[in-house]
Amino acid sequence: MAEIAPSRRVRTVERLRPFASTIFAEMTALAVTHDAVNLGQGFPDTDGPRAMLDVARQAIADGVNQYPPGPGMPELRRAIAADRAGRYGLEHDPDGEVLVTVGATEAISAAILGLVEPGDEVLLTEPYYDSYAASVALAGATRRTVPLTRAGSGFVLDVDALRAAVTDRTRMLVVNTPHNPTGTVYDDDALRSLAELACERDLLVLSDEVYEHLVFDGRQHRPIASLPGMAERTVTVSSAAKMFNVTGWKIGWALGPRELIDGVRTAKQFMSFVAGAPFQPAVAYALTHEQAWVAAQRDDLQRRRDLLSAALTDAGFGVLDSAGTYFVCADVTPVGVTDGVAFCRTLPERIGVAAVPVSAFVDDLRQWNHLVRFAFCKRDDVLLEGVRRLRSLREHG
Repeated sequence: MAEIAPSRRVRTVERLRPFASTIFAEMTALAVTHDAVNLGQGFPDTDGPRAMLDVARQAIADGVNQYPPGPGMPELRRAIAADRAGRYGLEHDPDGEVLVTVGATEAISAAILGLVEPGDEVLLTEPYYDSYAASVALAGATRRTVPLTRAGSGFVLDVDALRAAVTDRTRMLVVNTPHNPTGTVYDDDALRSLAELACERDLLVLSDEVYEHLVFDGRQHRPIASLPGMAERTVTVSSAAKMFNVTGWKIGWALGPRELIDGVRTAKQFMSFVAGAPFQPAVAYALTHEQAWVAAQRDDLQRRRDLLSAALTDAGFGVLDSAGTYFVCADVTPVGVTDGVAFCRTLPERIGVAAVPVSAFVDDLRQWNHLVRFAFCKRDDVLLEGVRRLRSLREHG
């Protein structure tokens, strides 16, 4: 039989090859191999509110196990819209401006696929959540990045650099606050500058707000859609995953004006079609009844952030500020390390702890390879064991 020419062999398309594997899978595998405390992957190891879980169990028992409506169950869309209006004064029609998705990641991908043309540019702030780059590649668009700027023990937006990066082909600006992986929370000045830029250059904005409820030290999250001129050009993405400790349920949503959500829905319906039926009434219940649980969880996460930050400082790391999310970043150069990737690859075997290099979230590795991200969204016993092992770094050298 004739040999198949190399160009005809089945293989991943060129634009997706950089995304064939992820650092998260690699670090998790190393954590399992070395029985390490996994402080790399950002998922909690405790369940959300019991009453919410009971609603999901009852929905399964009641036969809510078939396809739900494509845009999401009406009760969930109404609860999402009511929560948004009650918190931020932003009104959305649940029948055309709210779309339930399979997690926030699908909402992000669908927004980019449904609203960005091949050849358009999408502007990202670096570091960025890794699915942004993959979604831009799927859309056949071009990724442009502008790094956050170090300011003291934290980061700020370089608005002038963002403005300079916009070209005539720039279609969309992706905003992520609270920010994964750095824990940065944009202040009002930064948000106003972003809004002014979007309005001046007529940009669509994709606002990733999945950590909107996990903001610490008395800070308040402010949606960019609440600023003048932004409601009509912004798709906002959030999720039950981080809000209610149900990352495995994959219930997210996108909100925005009908003409933008129509584009998101058009792409989404050919990706997963619908999200899990029995979880939707449970999330609707939680949005309506479990805000006290969310506030308590936020306070507890702030305590855990402080615990992990203190341990990292004791171990000799340069710990950076984290104003929100599940994560704290640390500079490894004070402990004599310059390569964060190599450090993370050896850490599980050395002391039994897994972390993730921040360079996994960037294009320019040189600027970020000295930073490592640790997750503090773990049970106290797990976090305390991780802390004990981290403190042993001084002994191991």
